[in-house]
Amino acid sequence: MGQLPLGTEQGYAAPSVRQFSVFLDNRVGKLLELVQLFDDAHDVTMVSISVLDSSDHAVIRLIFDNADAARHLLRSHKFTFSEVELLVFELDDEHTLTHACLFLLGAELNIRFAYPILPRHDHGPLKLLALSVDDNTFAGQILLRKGFRLMAEEELA
Repeated sequence: MGQLPLGTEQGYAAPSVRQFSVFLDNRVGKLLELVQLFDDAHDVTMVSISVLDSSDHAVIRLIFDNADAARHLLRSHKFTFSEVELLVFELDDEHTLTHACLFLLGAELNIRFAYPILPRHDHGPLKLLALSVDDNTFAGQILLRKGFRLMAEEELA
């Protein structure tokens, strides 16, 4: 039995999706301003949103079907933001959140945060989850081996 070529495991990159964390002053109407920016855009659609609020500011986590267009809009409207890669995967009766957590725990990977992707009617009843972990490549390998379907950004369109 031969060994796998070097780089086969190390060179694998799990499909990932870019998340934007937008920093907003906690003022009336700021979230509406941000959301309307993307409602009016023709080349990008918001597919997920998560709001983390504090007394003086809010962090809005967003996923889009076209990260490059989203970045351009955020920059041109002078929003302060950062970007991070996340895993997005499908949940179903056999591939549950409990199973994903057990598999990642078994690999000693930490889940930083998770939130759902908004359903799209034309894609049927898919349940998708965005997940931030310590190591996307390793977590992606584990989830794929366990039969989970990982999504890339272009699949969210």
